Amino acid sequence: MKSFSRLVYPYMIWAAIFIVVPMLLIVLYAFTKEGNGVLTLQFTLSNFTRFFSDSIFPNVLWRSLKLAVITTVICILLGYPAAYFMSKLNSNKRTMMVLLITLPMWINMLVRTYAWRGILLDFPISGEMKVYIGMVYNFIPFMILQIYTSLLKMDPSLIAAAQDLGANRFETFKRVVLPLSIPGVISGITLVFLPAVSSFFIPKLLGGGDFVLVGNLIENYFVSTGDWNFGSAISLIMAIIILISMFITKKLDYESAEVGD
Repeated sequence: MKSFSRLVYPYMIWAAIFIVVPMLLIVLYAFTKEGNGVLTLQFTLSNFTRFFSDSIFPNVLWRSLKLAVITTVICILLGYPAAYFMSKLNSNKRTMMVLLITLPMWINMLVRTYAWRGILLDFPISGEMKVYIGMVYNFIPFMILQIYTSLLKMDPSLIAAAQDLGANRFETFKRVVLPLSIPGVISGITLVFLPAVSSFFIPKLLGGGDFVLVGNLIENYFVSTGDWNFGSAISLIMAIIILISMFITKKLDYESAEVGD
């Protein structure tokens, strides 16, 4: 037990320094006025009222949520068939497919996005469509791998039992395969939606500066304008939305597990 505690303490210190302290600073900045000293803090809600009183900021938030939802749906529609196909291959081919899917992830996401910027430069499509392409390309491997893992863990005897009871391939998929793979789908949704809703450099590089999302707002107020208080308020709003979405997906995962049992 003592040796285990010694291993845990460094992680707790690391988490406190790099996770807890920054979050507390964001909360502090979000609820205080600009230009306050350490000993003369003035608490206020003006940063939040500013966000919701101007229609521009809620519209950007809505656009970010819409982008993340559509990106997630596309990843499911494209990722599920790919994962299902992979799960039906033999061991060697499955390993090769996993390698091909994960190979681009070995390269930094920023570099991959720059590559897509060059590829899509002369294509006559809107900046919004380019952003969707970049989002789906960067995040779909997470969806495929989660669903693939869930399908691979499935007991083949359940499929055989369904077929023995007279179920055709479609009924077997509908009544056995799909329900048992829902946990993988939900895990994939979490891994795609959360980074998509807060992404800032993909819209910035592929959207041509005309497709602004919440992540771009946060970057702008922290880096360009230096308004850390308002930037922190936007960050806190996004953190709350992310926590709510995580709670919903965890609840859905728990309910799907109960159905599977």
